[in-house]
Amino acid sequence: MTRILLVEDDPSIVSSLTAFLKEEGFDVETAPGQEGALALLERGGFDLVLLDVALADGNGFAVCSAVKKKSGIPVIFLTASGDEFSVVTGLDLGADDYINKPFRPRELISRIGSVLRRSRRGANLLELGDVKADLEKGTVTKAGRELFLSALEYRLLLVFLNNRGVLLSRARLLEEMWDMAGEYVNDNTLTVYIKRLREKIEDDPQNPVLIRTVRGLGYKAGEA
Repeated sequence: MTRILLVEDDPSIVSSLTAFLKEEGFDVETAPGQEGALALLERGGFDLVLLDVALADGNGFAVCSAVKKKSGIPVIFLTASGDEFSVVTGLDLGADDYINKPFRPRELISRIGSVLRRSRRGANLLELGDVKADLEKGTVTKAGRELFLSALEYRLLLVFLNNRGVLLSRARLLEEMWDMAGEYVNDNTLTVYIKRLREKIEDDPQNPVLIRTVRGLGYKAGEA
């Protein structure tokens, strides 16, 4: 199910739009302001963000900038009719589309579908620094040179690539590896595979920058 984060501070819009989107088969979470939106985004798992410019705290531009810095999640701005400055600023920050308020619900659904299709066409290539994974071909390259990964190393890399900027606990990684590999992966095995993966994708495996250890908490993928 497609998960949408709706960032909007008008309770009436939140209520009506959430109900409509759920009827259309979307899973929706909401936040009234910048702080709440960023906290939800840190957890990850969203496919698209619907974002108002004016928020209860902060603003939509800061949220859009944070989204685009950490992930490739598409963003659609909800803007006041005729607010050309907000439209241009949002697009300059990497927003994928905008729709003027008040909008027709069916038009919004059409825009969401179009943005998701464009996003998914580019989702077959995932990048982390100079490491690229081509999901269609099942290949991984570093600085243009193909890497040869075992099945579990490849699956572990995909977990990190799909959660760039997100803090992943060892328990979360073990759950992901179990689901993807269909076989038991214990804590010691996870340590071994993280070490092997770093040896293949890091310039200096002793001082990793692509998959960093967050002491006592887990790991986070993304260049420092």
